[in-house]
Amino acid sequence: MKLNSTVILATAVILSAGAANANLLFDIYAGGTIGVGATAKITDDHFYDHSATAYGAVFGIDIPMFRIEGEYNYLNGHDTTMNLAMVNAYFKVPTPVLKPYFGAGLGTTFESKYDPEFGPHINMDKSITYQGMVGITLDVPIAPIKLDIEGRILYANNAYEIANDMVDILHYDARAKLRYIF
Repeated sequence: MKLNSTVILATAVILSAGAANANLLFDIYAGGTIGVGATAKITDDHFYDHSATAYGAVFGIDIPMFRIEGEYNYLNGHDTTMNLAMVNAYFKVPTPVLKPYFGAGLGTTFESKYDPEFGPHINMDKSITYQGMVGITLDVPIAPIKLDIEGRILYANNAYEIANDMVDILHYDARAKLRYIF
């Protein structure tokens, strides 16, 4: 085989393999989350813990070992509602079937309030929030869908002040996240 023919054949093979595997470089996704857990309010003297639910939406990019996403969360606790905007980064452990991961997030609260049964409600100022996640990803066969089952813990520092005491919020839950891969 002449050199020209070999180069043309090698180029065609590389281009066709590259086109077939182009989607392996990264995936863009959008999805929703639902979770159940508890929200705790922490002061210098007290620790209040009540059940809570969480709902959210995500949009992100999934590359072979990492995942980065923007996330909106709505947390609804006993007397506290929180809207959160988060940026999350995940490290994926490379395994064949079940794909474990862990991650961390940073964000802020907005339009959140503490609304007790008795007494005035308090609008929460924007406070910095941190979260940690650990979970497992399951690929749905034949569909461009992934299901994440995860546990997470979120901490909001100095969320609001009541009776000259700053209140921190600790939220922990178990979540299911359904992601559609574009």
